[in-house]
Amino acid sequence: MTSMGSARERLDQALERIADPGGEGARAVLTVYADEARAAADAADQRAKDGAALGPLDGAIVSIKDLFDVAGEPTRAGSKILADAPTATSDAPVVQRLHAAGAVIVGKTNMSEFAFTGVGANPHYGTPGNPADRARVPGGSSSGAAVAVTDGMCETSIGTDTGGSTRIPAALCGLVGYKPTKHRVPTDGAFPLSPTLDSVGPIARTVAGCAKADAVLAGEKPWVIEPAGLNGLRLGVPQNLVLDDLDFTVSRALDVALGQFMRANAIVSAIECPEFAGMENVNRVATIPTAEAWRIHRDWLAERGADYDPRVKWRIELGSRVDDAAYAHMLEERAALVKAMDARLSQYDALVFPTTPIVAPTLAEIESDEGFQRANRLLLRNTAIGNFFDLCAISLPLAGTPLPVGLMVLARRDHDRRLFNIAAAIERLCC
Repeated sequence: MTSMGSARERLDQALERIADPGGEGARAVLTVYADEARAAADAADQRAKDGAALGPLDGAIVSIKDLFDVAGEPTRAGSKILADAPTATSDAPVVQRLHAAGAVIVGKTNMSEFAFTGVGANPHYGTPGNPADRARVPGGSSSGAAVAVTDGMCETSIGTDTGGSTRIPAALCGLVGYKPTKHRVPTDGAFPLSPTLDSVGPIARTVAGCAKADAVLAGEKPWVIEPAGLNGLRLGVPQNLVLDDLDFTVSRALDVALGQFMRANAIVSAIECPEFAGMENVNRVATIPTAEAWRIHRDWLAERGADYDPRVKWRIELGSRVDDAAYAHMLEERAALVKAMDARLSQYDALVFPTTPIVAPTLAEIESDEGFQRANRLLLRNTAIGNFFDLCAISLPLAGTPLPVGLMVLARRDHDRRLFNIAAAIERLCC
C-alpha cells in the first residue's frame, strides 16, 4: 500500500486487502470500521481540497490494537472473557487524538491475549501469518498490527509495548516499531498488562511514519526529522546478555551494520552493562508485568480460567509467587537501576543491539509448550530492557537478510526526538 492517491482511494485499497479471503485480514483485523472510516476519509479529502488539512496524519489509514477503548463496544484485548464485557463509555485518549488529527481508523488489530506473549499466537481468533513466510509467527503482542501494515491493510498501526510488543513484531515482519518514553503517551483506556511498564507506540514502514504518529499520540505539535550526523556519534554495544544465543542470520546482520557504522565514522564501543544483571535479579521470581498481571486477573482466573489461552494463564499465574512486600521491593530496586542506567547512557548517544536474537520462529516450532516458552523468552529478552529501564527505543529493519532482522536503538528517557533523528540516519545507511 502506498501513500499515493486520495484518502478514500487508499482506504478502499486497505478494505479490499482486509476482505481478501486469500489473505490474512480475518486473522489480522478483528473489527472493521468500514462506514466510519469512509466518512473520515471523505472528510480528510475535503479538508485537503480546501487547504485545511489538520496535519501530517490527516487522511492516514491507521489501525489500533484490540485493547484500546472505543466507545460503544467491549474492549476484548484479544480474549474470549472480555468479548461480552460492558461496552466502553468513551474512546481512549490516544484514539481521541488520532481522530482529532484526521487519522482514518480502519479497524482493530489482533494481538496475543492480554498482550502477554512476544510470539503473537492467539488460539481464540487465529494467528496471522508472518508476511515474510506465512509458516512463521508474526511476533507479538501487537501481531495483527505488524501484519496489517506489511500487507497493506493500513499505513500505520498503533500498538502497546510492555516488554517489546511493538518492536518484536516490527522486527520479525521487516518494519519500524517505536516505544516512547513511557510518560509521554497516556495509557488510559488501554487494557493494562503492567501499569508500571505499559507504553503506547506505533508500527510503520519508516522512521518518519512512526515519528508522525508518535507526535500525535503524545499530543505534541508535528515536527520534522533532521537525521543525525553519524560522524562521531557515540554508539554503545552491550556485550552481556543481549548478544547471547544469536542465530546466524541475526549475528551476521549485526556485524554488517556495525561495520557500516564504523565506516561512517561513528564511535562504536563494546561495553558491559552490569545493570542488566540487576534487572535479571529483580525478575528472578517473576517479572514486574507478571506480578502486576496477576493482581489484575486473579479474580477472572478463578471464575473463567478455562477460557484463557493456557500459555497466557500459566504466565500470569507465576505472579502469585510475588507477595505485596516483595512486589514493593521489586519496584524500589527497579527505580535504583533506572537511575544507574540513565547515568551510564549519559556517556553515549544510543545503545545498539539486535531487537530479537532470533528470526521469526515457525508455527511448528511453537507447537510444544517447551518450544513456545523458549521462543517467547528469547523474543522478549532484549526488548524488555527498554521498558524496565524506562528508555525510548526503536526497531529498524536491516537490509539484505533472508528473513527480517531488527536492529534496536535505545536512548535515554525523554530523548525521543534525538532518538528519531539518530534512527533516521541509521535508516538511510542500513535499511
